Formats: sequence, C-alpha cells, structure tokens
Amino acid sequence: MKTFVTCARLALTSWKPNASREFIRKTVKARLSTYKPLLPESNKGTTEAKYFVDYKEVEVFGGDGGDGCMSFAKYPHVEFAGPDGGDGGNGGHVIFIASNMKKSLNKLESTVKGIRGIDGTSRNCHGATMTHTYIQVPLGTVISSTNGQELANLECDGDYYVGGRGGAGGRGNKFFLSNENRAPTVAEKGAKGEYQHLRVELRTMANVGLIGFPNAGKSTLLRSITRAKPKVAAYPFTTRNPFVGIMEFSDHVQITVADIPGLITGAHKNMGLGFSFLQHIQRCTCLLYVIDLSYTEPWTQYKALQYELEQYKEGLSTRPCLIVANKVDLSVAKQNLDVLKAHVDLPVLAISAAKKIGLEELMMEIRQLYERHASKADKEKTEERNKVS
Repeated sequence: MKTFVTCARLALTSWKPNASREFIRKTVKARLSTYKPLLPESNKGTTEAKYFVDYKEVEVFGGDGGDGCMSFAKYPHVEFAGPDGGDGGNGGHVIFIASNMKKSLNKLESTVKGIRGIDGTSRNCHGATMTHTYIQVPLGTVISSTNGQELANLECDGDYYVGGRGGAGGRGNKFFLSNENRAPTVAEKGAKGEYQHLRVELRTMANVGLIGFPNAGKSTLLRSITRAKPKVAAYPFTTRNPFVGIMEFSDHVQITVADIPGLITGAHKNMGLGFSFLQHIQRCTCLLYVIDLSYTEPWTQYKALQYELEQYKEGLSTRPCLIVANKVDLSVAKQNLDVLKAHVDLPVLAISAAKKIGLEELMMEIRQLYERHASKADKEKTEERNKVS
C-alpha cells in the first residue's frame, strides 16, 4: 500500500492541467512495473502446519421434506367447515460450491445433512421451504461416485454441484379436496432427501509444483520462499502429505507453490510412497525439479523424475519447468553442478535453501516462467472444459 501511495504522489507531481486520468494511470502503472520478491521473515515458533487434506469420502443426505397436515377447520356455528391442513415445506439441497478462499478439504465433514422442511399445520398454514446447505471447496475439486464415475469438476470460482437434493414436502388434506371427496382424511409424508456416497478429491493445488527425490531440500526451499511450515528432518520421506505455500512479491502478486512428497526410481511400481501424489500437479502451470548436488551424478535424478512423470501421465514431463540445483554450499557442489549443466539442456539455477543463497533470483525466474505460460494454460483448461460440457 505504501508503494502505491508513493507512486500516486509521483504521478501527481508530473500532473498537468490538461492531463487525463489515463495519463495518471499509465504513470502509476509504469512506477509499479518494477517489483522484487519478498522473502518471508524468520518463522516465529516451531509449530508445524496442519496436514493438507486432499481427499475425503462424504455421505450426503438431502433435507427431508416436511409432512403434510391433516386437519379440519373448527369455527363457531360452522359444522362442516372443511379441511384446512397445509402442505409441508421442501427440504434443502446440499450444494458443493468452488471458492478461491478455500485451499484444503480439512474443514469438510464426513457426513453432511441438508435441513429438513417444516411440517404443514392447520388453518392452511404451509410449512417453510428450507434454505440450501452450501459446502465451500477449493478450486479444482473433483467429485465422483464410489464406482469412479466423475460427476463434477469444479474448476472456476462459483462452479457448483448439487450433491443431495432435498425431498419434496408432503401435501396436506386440503390439497385432496374435490367435489367427490368433501372431507379427505389423507395427508402425505414428506419425501426423503437424496442420499449419495461421494468421493471428494482435490487435483488443482498450486501454480508451481516442486518435484524431487527424498531429502533433496524441497521442504526447506518451501519454508525459505513462503510462510509454509512443512516438517524438515534428516531422514527420507519426511513429507508424507502435500504442503502449499504462497510466494509474495512487492507488487502484491502471489504465486502458490506446492511441495509434493519425494519420488524415487520405481515409484510407478508403488515403491517408496508411490506416485499417487502426482495427481496434484496435473494442472500445475510450472514444475520445479529440485536436484540434490550432494549426489555424484545429479543429472540422473532429473532423468529419473522425468521418467516417473511420464509413467504417471504421458506429456506431464513436458510442462514448463526449471531445474533447481540445491545445496550449492557443500564442498562437492561446484564439481557436481558443472556435471549437471553438461548433461541437461535447460538453464540450471544454483541455490542453497538452508543458507538462503540465490533465493531472490530463483523467485524472479519462477514468476517470469509462470507469467509466460499462465495465460496459455488457462486457455487450454477452458477448451478442455468446453469439450467435456
């Protein structure tokens, strides 16, 4: 905010009596065009972040309809006033709606029930129709049935899916009044709400995904460039659940970065933790291959990671990417870095996540890579979505 106010003042100092608002807007925009990455301040405390929840099975019950009322009017001096039982109200739906304010499924309950409609009463009073129950889920949530059939893909803010429809309200005995039946003694029960057992899965997590072997330094890198606090330890497979952090810049642009559990050679054969976590980066715009420079042949990590990505989904390894050579502060790093550059055809960024070396340059490269390919990725998503619809 301070930066914007300063730029606005600079624009006003160059204002002329006949200057238009467009001139001032362009001046402010030019001043803000230069940005720099904002490294997070030192993390206070040692509290670990809660695990990211990306999959849940949910039982959904639509709200039951209210019962109709069977009643006969009672008025002074009117012996046969007739039926006056009101109808029951409709039950509320259970609706899943995508929201960009949600990043995880950790608040999603295992059982969700809609609100039951109000019963009808005498004197022709109809029961109220209940409001719907809205369940907010993150963008990229896929809802499917237990047999694997995909029911909804909530990609954009505001996309929704009716998981359980509310039951219709029952009719009161006034509804059945006719010339043939002047005193109906029947009323309907409200219909049961729709029941579904659903699988709710989050596939779109972040703009950038971190891919690497165990102990390559992915979690340390995420802690260094964002405020996320994944667990960091000196043993393999420290990260067992995905973590998401937000990378910030001085012009208020934010880019989400996901730390994926480590892959090993043979992960497609369910070795290590397997590669089921790769579902989260299917729609990530960019990938970062984090290579450990303590290995004597670091380029083999890059080739192995590409192979595992292709085994999971063909073409996944061709996403826009950067190669990040981590642990450049080690004594053997310089020699291994030269070997890595000689065996790969992509630029290599040398950093040390633990010592915070080269992080600002890395964040600048990530943003430039993302901005070059973000619009193209959004266009491809829209075309794919239109084909499905």
